[in-house]
Amino acid sequence: MCTTSSAESIEQLKQYSTQIEELARKLGLDYYPVDFELVPNNFMMEIAVYGLPVRMHHWSFGVRYIHQLIRQGMGHSRIFEVMFPGDPCRAYLVNGNTLPENTLVTAHVLGHADFAKNNHLFAQFMEMAGGHILEQAAARAHRIETAIQEHGQERVEAVLDAALALEPHIDINRELHRSLYPTQPAQKTEPEQPRDPFHQRYHALPGEKSMPDTQSLAKRVSIPPQPEYDLLWFIAHYAPEMEDWERDIFLAVREESYYFYPVFACQIMNEGWASYWHARLLREADFLPHDLYLSAIKAHSDVVRPYAAERQLALAVNPYHLGFSMWEDIIEKQGLEAARRIVREEDDFGFIRNYLSRELIEKLELFVYEARDDGDIRIAKNDVHAVHEAILAPKFNYGAPRIAANHLHVDGSLQLVHDNQSDGRGVDLFRAERVLEYIGKVWRRPVTLHTVGERGEARVVTSKRM
Repeated sequence: MCTTSSAESIEQLKQYSTQIEELARKLGLDYYPVDFELVPNNFMMEIAVYGLPVRMHHWSFGVRYIHQLIRQGMGHSRIFEVMFPGDPCRAYLVNGNTLPENTLVTAHVLGHADFAKNNHLFAQFMEMAGGHILEQAAARAHRIETAIQEHGQERVEAVLDAALALEPHIDINRELHRSLYPTQPAQKTEPEQPRDPFHQRYHALPGEKSMPDTQSLAKRVSIPPQPEYDLLWFIAHYAPEMEDWERDIFLAVREESYYFYPVFACQIMNEGWASYWHARLLREADFLPHDLYLSAIKAHSDVVRPYAAERQLALAVNPYHLGFSMWEDIIEKQGLEAARRIVREEDDFGFIRNYLSRELIEKLELFVYEARDDGDIRIAKNDVHAVHEAILAPKFNYGAPRIAANHLHVDGSLQLVHDNQSDGRGVDLFRAERVLEYIGKVWRRPVTLHTVGERGEARVVTSKRM
């Protein structure tokens, strides 16, 4: 079937899109306006690897582009659309898709838009990071290009190396815009004076009055006052010799990380919800030609299939398939209003733990597997808790090891600590050395990371002295 690149097919897509939007509103979908744009495949590839249509340039994005190109060439990855939540939402469709595929994608995007407007996590982070990510990202990219002209490609790239290496290391429990640490130690407040005259008489007997803790007042304020997991924020504000333009790059990467966190944390819910709605909208769109509908449904089946290829079982969860199956199960058993409540209140952690039942696990043939040293793969278990945690483990802490800035020494050296007990995720020591090398260039003092090795033994990784 022809691609959506001719004037006639574009006009047909506009007509179908308008009718699908009318149907979506009629069925109760509530979303910010969506701006659709048809783009060539190479531009879509750039959006996918950069994360945004216009973003700061860095060599790591080129590596991702090559990786994506190879995967697409091998038939393992095909990008149908990219949608950016906001007010308005921005959606990019590939003009190389067929008309039925882009009709399905239009309905899919409306499901995403409904989810993004109504989910609490999307609403919270959009309020902090703003609803105009494309314009904001373009402005940041322009500032970085200006920095390159003023300070040189090598210096700017060194800062980007460090900032992008720490891209997921934010504290999603803290605000995007937050104050610096207090500069004075907390003062102990005097106990409230008793109002009862009888007790007031005996409140300050000789020898009973406590002496002021002058030693604690004289202590230097500890930085950070508690383990700080927002490494991008901490380095931007407390690196001993960081210049303003360097701080701006760190804070730009951090702000974009806040914007993308809900997409990461709600991927299964979001893709499943969009898939449920594109299937329903197509099913109820009686204005679509029959042959177009059949082709679109074929594309739907390819998107939500549980298999990697033909009948070979996939060892990785397809979020479209899992999310779609879960929403169908929820709506069938509890109704659409219950599903809408879940959309508002949950992220993938609550969604999987609360609504992926044993019955559905068995139906979808989900299991936890172990890879042996000889290359064989063995099914280890398929109990509910094990399957839940196997699905969610890669999502913990934005997919990164849980590492905190623990202490800023008097000489300006920085100590980082890996909280391996809470995240259960090891650290790749070779990668850790590279990242510490990047951080050391912007911190300009020694940086150490305290972690554990494969056998649980204490390990210390140190940056090169700058």
